[in-house]
Amino acid sequence: MNPFSLTRGRLRTALLASVLALTAAGLAAPPAEARTGRIRLGSSGDVSRSAWSGPAFTMNGDGGVVAASMGRALDTIRGGSGSLDVVVLAGSAPSSGSATPECDAVMRLAGVNSCTTWTLTTASDGNNTQANQDIRNAEFVYFAGGDQCRYAAWKNTTLPASVRSVVAKGGGAGGGSAGTHINSSVVYDACKGSITSSEALADPYDSYATFTTGMFSWPHYADTINDSHFVARDRMGRLMSFTARAVKDGLTAGGKAWGVGVNEGGGSLYLDPQGKATLYGADAYVVLADHQPERAVPGEPLTYQGFKIWHLEPGDTFDFAQRPTCGFYQRSVTDGRADAGLYDGTPSAC
Repeated sequence: MNPFSLTRGRLRTALLASVLALTAAGLAAPPAEARTGRIRLGSSGDVSRSAWSGPAFTMNGDGGVVAASMGRALDTIRGGSGSLDVVVLAGSAPSSGSATPECDAVMRLAGVNSCTTWTLTTASDGNNTQANQDIRNAEFVYFAGGDQCRYAAWKNTTLPASVRSVVAKGGGAGGGSAGTHINSSVVYDACKGSITSSEALADPYDSYATFTTGMFSWPHYADTINDSHFVARDRMGRLMSFTARAVKDGLTAGGKAWGVGVNEGGGSLYLDPQGKATLYGADAYVVLADHQPERAVPGEPLTYQGFKIWHLEPGDTFDFAQRPTCGFYQRSVTDGRADAGLYDGTPSAC
């Protein structure tokens, strides 16, 4: 048994017992769920147009809309002329300030006819008829920050097919923080709780390392696992663990898994119709696990030799359609301990 997992498990048990005791005493109660809500800004009518020029995507390091990447995605989709409609999906209402923070930012961009915020708080809300109609009539769907487990709960509803229809007609999708996670083909859903790098490396099968697959797989973006708030919250170790486990468990194709970590503070990866990504605002990393891990078993620390890591800075590009075979540096994990210098290395020559 891994001693790190045992210690943390005992702490979790104690904390859970305390919470249950408080609840039983009437001193703690779960927060009430917000009611399903719809707020539309801009025109009351949708744009009618037969063809669009996407797909285009944005993956942000934190929850806020990044004007530069979002504006470029929307401009790509509308082909530089006319206007379009945007839907923002949120699993909970904002705790303070505007009720529509993402749409407030979107409405300041060129070529936006309307922006509709839907707050859907339960799994069954993914079958909401009006919400699905608004999504299908839109040209871009943005998943807000919050809790990606709420988004993953919509997997078996009609909502994912509605979002996929937007991309299929030449529109786009994206999101920030939790919304970034849900747009990768393998989703770290955090349904049991958030896991740290040290915990994930100590046991890649930790009960907090949970994944959802089969929800979205965007053109040129297959076999990916997104992560957000990347450098700020020191998440390189956990993304290494996620990709190693994805290879071990066959969650991705061809024996390879590609982790994509975007930092907060305005970091945003824009993906064009040809699969080329351009980074805006803050650094990002692409982490490749391309062989079976030397050791990845439940209850034991990870060993994996030779993760390939690309460090992207604002303005850099990464071609997801023709993924590079050079320009990376390598780092390893031995008995749950990662090499030093995870976020900076000398790239291989191309």
